[in-house]
Amino acid sequence: MPLEIPILIGGAANAMDALFSTFLLSTSSTGLLSGRNKTLIYPMKPFAPTPASPVISDVETKEKPERSMRTKGGSADRSSIQGSSSPMQMPQTKPQYLSPRTRSREPSAAAALCIALDELINNFIDPPHLRSSVDPRHVLSNNWAPVNELPPTPCPVIRGTIPACLRGGAYIRNGPNPQYLPRGPHHLFDGDGMLNALLLPRDGDGDGEAPATLCSRYVRTYKYLLERDAGGPVLPNVFSGFHGAAGIARGAVAAARILTGQMNPAAGVGLANTSLAFFGGRLYALGESDLPYAVRMSPEDGDITTLGRCDFKGKLSMGMTAHPKKDPATGELFAFRYGPVPPFLTYFRFDAEGKYKTGEDVPIFSLAQPSMVHDFAITERFAIFPDIQIVMKPMDMVAPGGGSPVGSERGKVPRLGILPKYARSDAEMRWFEVPGFNLMHALNAWEEGEDTIVLVAPNVLSIEHALGRMELVHSSVEMVRIELRSGAISRTPLSAENLDFGVIHPGYVGRKNRFAYLGVGDPLPKISGVRKLDFSLCGRGDCVVAARDFGPGCFGGEPFFVPAGPSRGEEEDDGYVVLYVHNEDNRESKFIIMDARSPQLDLVAEVILPSRVPYGFHGLFLTQDEIRAQRPH
Repeated sequence: MPLEIPILIGGAANAMDALFSTFLLSTSSTGLLSGRNKTLIYPMKPFAPTPASPVISDVETKEKPERSMRTKGGSADRSSIQGSSSPMQMPQTKPQYLSPRTRSREPSAAAALCIALDELINNFIDPPHLRSSVDPRHVLSNNWAPVNELPPTPCPVIRGTIPACLRGGAYIRNGPNPQYLPRGPHHLFDGDGMLNALLLPRDGDGDGEAPATLCSRYVRTYKYLLERDAGGPVLPNVFSGFHGAAGIARGAVAAARILTGQMNPAAGVGLANTSLAFFGGRLYALGESDLPYAVRMSPEDGDITTLGRCDFKGKLSMGMTAHPKKDPATGELFAFRYGPVPPFLTYFRFDAEGKYKTGEDVPIFSLAQPSMVHDFAITERFAIFPDIQIVMKPMDMVAPGGGSPVGSERGKVPRLGILPKYARSDAEMRWFEVPGFNLMHALNAWEEGEDTIVLVAPNVLSIEHALGRMELVHSSVEMVRIELRSGAISRTPLSAENLDFGVIHPGYVGRKNRFAYLGVGDPLPKISGVRKLDFSLCGRGDCVVAARDFGPGCFGGEPFFVPAGPSRGEEEDDGYVVLYVHNEDNRESKFIIMDARSPQLDLVAEVILPSRVPYGFHGLFLTQDEIRAQRPH
């Protein structure tokens, strides 16, 4: 049976997260209303847990439980409960947990009642088998099935040699990996964040290439720690769980848990499962429904430790995009948050040292309704925001027949908003209608002259299928030219293939560039290969100039480009493309390095991984110098 994912990958569930976060925060007695729009503000200290929260910064390796199920490489692989690649056999009448861990204590009477209510809802009101798109037996099948943590484990380089610019560096990829099997409906985006980090060797061992080191660790979010100690799920699955009457019922149970002190939404409800960012000497795991979680990679063995949830000394509240943009010239980081209450979008930035620019938030009141804003783009002078056809409609849950609070609105005309990068208010925002253009992931943007902005991004076609039939979604990469003086818009497709999850040379962010590297949806969210686009061929046919397919039964994820040098040079594509690839036939996972300049993206090196690495979302590469430069606390 084909995998069915009820969301456009990369954001709709995060829109639901934002909606759910606002609901929980409004229920909590610790919330304070302030500001002209009554925005919910929760005072907190950086990396300091709330009274109800475990101390995240004190997590040690010894706290990580050993698992009983092992693969040939020594890591715990929880997909073994389901056979080779068949759907997991999970009864609908009783929750089962993937971890052998038992509850640290017997649940209180209030907790036991909430668990019983959860089972009532999941078994009789909204059993997952009635909606195959959120049935865990399908959603968590094949290489989407979760795995257990893996301590630093050596893995051999089985082909080629590691290029000099990658030596001692690390590829880290974020993605969803549920700590426990869900009790009810489950969406791909509902999984807890897990970082799969591969530390590459610094040099050879005398007899050839030294081994790399793979480490897989959960991000120790408040939700993860709360449910780890409870021995099972506590927070409802955000996207899959809030649907019609069952969503209202689950909201009531969540409110009961808050009121009886079982959970504290002010401590965070996010999953930190979407992407990563490195700025100001610190590495962050990101999920746009919550604040960033600071994590640290050990330079010695590549182990990952969660330092804590970071609000930047009380200056950042609610959440932050999983796709901030770092200006390569200034070192500043530009970001935003969005949600279901006005202002629906707020723009902000950090300086080159990673300090939040206090007092410079720009609330965007000209965004008239809550839309999903998953990504954006910057140029040297502007920030560009999409206003697409996926919107938040919480009242749909109580409408006749019940529905999801996040859905598509076909009658809406998509827009692009252009805001000066250092604007002080949204009075400087200009909106341009771009019919049929739904941007989920931006590749890059730049300026040509004083009055033209060029944006390159995949356009999600058939947006009506994006929330229910992911396999029918096709993303077409387009170059959009915006004439600021006349308001004229022109669009040119760059390829006929289904391409998304793209990256460019990081030194060209916001500047005119030529090349991009994207994953091939076969269908999405699986990635069957990589394509290299040459923007200079725009208007002269298909812009694909290099291609590599992974082969039958083999799939990967988002490619990442690592430049050969530390800064922009004469050759923009002088570097390497890296990613994890999994073979669904023999259940073997690899890390591959490709020559970005070769017409077939030739393989330069391969690392065989000691355990299965599930498919995930976004990642990055840290150089050896960046790993050493991390702040210790």
